[in-house]
Amino acid sequence: MGSNNLGSNNTGSFEWDDDDLDLDQGQITIYDDDGRSLDCFVEFSLTLQGQDYALLRPVDSPVEIFAVIAEDEEEETLVPLDDPEIDVVFNTAQVILEEQNLTLKRTALTLTVEGELPEVEQDDILNVEVESEEDTTFEEYQPLGCNFFCREQEYTVYTPMSPTLYVARLQPGQQPELLSPQDFQHIQPLLEEHLVEHFAHFNQEDDWE
Repeated sequence: MGSNNLGSNNTGSFEWDDDDLDLDQGQITIYDDDGRSLDCFVEFSLTLQGQDYALLRPVDSPVEIFAVIAEDEEEETLVPLDDPEIDVVFNTAQVILEEQNLTLKRTALTLTVEGELPEVEQDDILNVEVESEEDTTFEEYQPLGCNFFCREQEYTVYTPMSPTLYVARLQPGQQPELLSPQDFQHIQPLLEEHLVEHFAHFNQEDDWE
């Protein structure tokens, strides 16, 4: 089901506002521990074993900044950045993406861009190997803008072509809590039944835009 970052919980100490949870409008705002926010569409909500859950998709397009490491004259390795490294290059990346009419945002959980993504060229698609405890898969990424340099290091920006999805536990009067990998595994068999039905309908309607 695409890139699903389920490894952290939204349990910051900031004040939670019930206006941030609007299932009737199909949208939820979630936060990280630093108080950064991320607006998400509610793909669907459901109740499993008496507990309410929601499948969330960011409103804006998730992106990732990579450092370009030259192994030799013909081979390069792309290394994702951690938060301190993002702090260093964020303003420069923001200017580069503005040239594509994209607004880079320092949102919770993932960087995002607001604006219409450029058409993807098949030859430019990047296949990234993703390893897990069970197997190895490949994720497709679309490049955004040109490579850029900051402090003599080369960087590039990509957006995942598969939807980025989060599963959150809903509690009345509390902020949505992203599921840990252990909690997700517990409900995964029940959730998959709803996912199959939901994405079958999505493929017919083609309504991700």
